[in-house]
Amino acid sequence: MGTNTHPIVEGQYLRDILDQPRALTATLGQLEVPKELDVLARRLREGKIKRVVLTGMGASFHALYPLFLWLNGYGYTTVAVETSELVHSLQRWFEPETLITAISQSGQSAEVVRLIEENRGRAAIVAVTNTADSPLALRANASILTMAGKELSVSCKTYVTALMALHLLGGFLCGCDASQTREELAQTVPAVASYLREWRDRVFELTAEIGRVRHLFLLGRGASLAATGEGALIVKESVRLHAEGMSGAAFRHGPLEMVNGETFAVVFAGAETTRTLQARLLDDIRQAGGKTSWIAEDASPGAWRLPETPPAVRPILEILPVQMMTLALAAEAGIEAGRFARIPKITTME
Repeated sequence: MGTNTHPIVEGQYLRDILDQPRALTATLGQLEVPKELDVLARRLREGKIKRVVLTGMGASFHALYPLFLWLNGYGYTTVAVETSELVHSLQRWFEPETLITAISQSGQSAEVVRLIEENRGRAAIVAVTNTADSPLALRANASILTMAGKELSVSCKTYVTALMALHLLGGFLCGCDASQTREELAQTVPAVASYLREWRDRVFELTAEIGRVRHLFLLGRGASLAATGEGALIVKESVRLHAEGMSGAAFRHGPLEMVNGETFAVVFAGAETTRTLQARLLDDIRQAGGKTSWIAEDASPGAWRLPETPPAVRPILEILPVQMMTLALAAEAGIEAGRFARIPKITTME
């Protein structure tokens, strides 16, 4: 590797990124479905619970999308809505026929505290959180805990461990074989560790490839929309660069007109059912003069290439190249990625 002209400013965000294999290992080691969930799952299967509401804010909300697709595909009526909208505009869903899955790494953000207060026990709440003694964990009907450890900067290890917990929950609610679900999740740990082992080379590679960019888009379909939403969020948080995450289909409905030499589009190959559509979009962006990347298991060797894992747990891996991209963009700008200047780690004000 040649001399890098953009040194990486190492900080807490980088340390949290590199801690992800440990966090996933710890989470998988203690991950279990709480016994309180048995009754709720039975009521759901019997039709006594008529809807599942998935809710969170920020990274937590984006992590819900694969579960949203899974539950709807299985036949459960499922909606995903930001907690801020749920508590202020959709309170009619606070009733016994609703099962709320609320995810919050801190379990004490302003919106989730209001959710607990406004619901007043009417709808059952399943909590997914990284904080065992938080208001959410203590007042939910059932709690699934992640073991990411303390995270001081931009969401990374709390995001991937939340995806792990949500995959376990989805498997349970849909009646999947528990051992198979755990086997799928177990494959993510060595895959993440393998990818991050060469993190410095990956960042240097992306610094040279991306360069300066004005318009940054992250484009996916299906379960990859979790990574597009989370990816755009962490770019804005960690580098203070505007980025937009959306579906590849939505990009054709207007934003494609913006493409020029200052555009960089991160395109997720995603599921086989829509991969051809994503590949065609990639070509169209290139022909319009934009720069692109292709995130897939069969991408050219390098930072954009994903380790091989079962498709069901691909969302855990898809965020890794974006994390490397944030470090590269920060190096290009000469700043430390993930150092907050205006916002706290936990949002306590609505």
